[in-house]
Amino acid sequence: MKIVVLDGYTENPGDLSWEGLEALGSLTVYDRTPYAQGTDEILRRAEGAEILITNKTPLNAAVISGLAGSLRYIGVLATGYNVVDTAAAREHGIPVCNIPTYGTTAVAQFTLALLLELCHHAGAHSQRVRDGAWTRCGDFCFWDYPLIELAGKTMGLIGYGRIGKAVARLAKAFGMRVLYYDTFAGPDGTAEKVSLDELYAQSDVISLHCPLFPENTGMIHADAIGKMKTGVMILNTARGPLINEEDLAAALRSGKVAGAAVDVLSAEPPRPDNPLLSAPNCLVTPHIAWAPKESRQRLMDIAVDNVRAFLEGHPQNVVNP
Repeated sequence: MKIVVLDGYTENPGDLSWEGLEALGSLTVYDRTPYAQGTDEILRRAEGAEILITNKTPLNAAVISGLAGSLRYIGVLATGYNVVDTAAAREHGIPVCNIPTYGTTAVAQFTLALLLELCHHAGAHSQRVRDGAWTRCGDFCFWDYPLIELAGKTMGLIGYGRIGKAVARLAKAFGMRVLYYDTFAGPDGTAEKVSLDELYAQSDVISLHCPLFPENTGMIHADAIGKMKTGVMILNTARGPLINEEDLAAALRSGKVAGAAVDVLSAEPPRPDNPLLSAPNCLVTPHIAWAPKESRQRLMDIAVDNVRAFLEGHPQNVVNP
C-alpha cells in the first residue's frame, strides 16, 4: 500500500511521529509540494499512490483524474476540505475523509486569547515596560490602551457547531451573554439563537465559527458592519474569505469597529498589501489557532484511524458519500 503525504510540515514539523501511517503501508512524506505553477509536481509525487493525504495542496479534478488509475483514498489533514474537488473524487469512487473534531478545544481557547488581547493588550504593555515607559512615567501603573471588562457584554457567534459551542461556554464563564446565528444548530441552553441582523445589532463582540461557502464569502462587509454597534470587536478563527478585508480595515480606521483579531486571511501567507496588516487595533496571527502539539497529535491519531477504517472496509469521516 503506497501512502503519500503531500504537505506534512505544518502538521508535523518534527515534534510528532508518522509511525501510525508507516504501519499501514509504504509511506513517503513531503514537507511541502509546490503547486503555484501548475499540477505537474503534484502528479509526479503522487504517481502510483493508493492513499493520498493533503493539508493545503489542492487536488482538483484534473489531478484526481490523472491519479484515478491507482488512487483509492484521499485524506485531508484538516477539518476544511475545500482544497479537494470532492465531486470529481466521488465520480471516480474515491472517498475523501477529513478530521472533524481534533481542534475544538485549541481553537476555542485561542479565540478567547485573541479577545483578551484586544481587551488588555498584554503583549503591547509588556513591551512598553521593557522599553522603559513604566520606569519613566513615575506612577505605580500606566496603560496605553483602553482596558475592557467582558462581564455583562454580549458575545455573538456566527456558526454554532463544536467550536462555536466551546467558545460559548468560555464566554459564559467570563460572565458574557451569548447569542448565536446558525441555520442548522438548535438551542442548547448556553446561548440564545437569533437572526443575523439581531446578532449584529446586539453584540459587543462578534466571532466567526462557520464553514466557508460561496453564499457567505465576504459576509462581513460594509453593509453588515453598518448594522453593528459602534465599538464592536470582530474575531475570525474560521476562514479568511468570510471577511471583506478592505471594508473591515476601513471600519477600523473610522472607529466603527474598535478592534479586530484574525487568525486567518483571504490569502495565506498574506500579500504585503493586505489592508488588515496596516489597519489600527487589528491583531493578525499566522493561522495557529489549531496548532498546539496536543491538537496536532489528535489530528495525527484521527488521520491514522481514518486510513485504517478505510482499509478495513468501513471508511469514516467521509465528506463525499
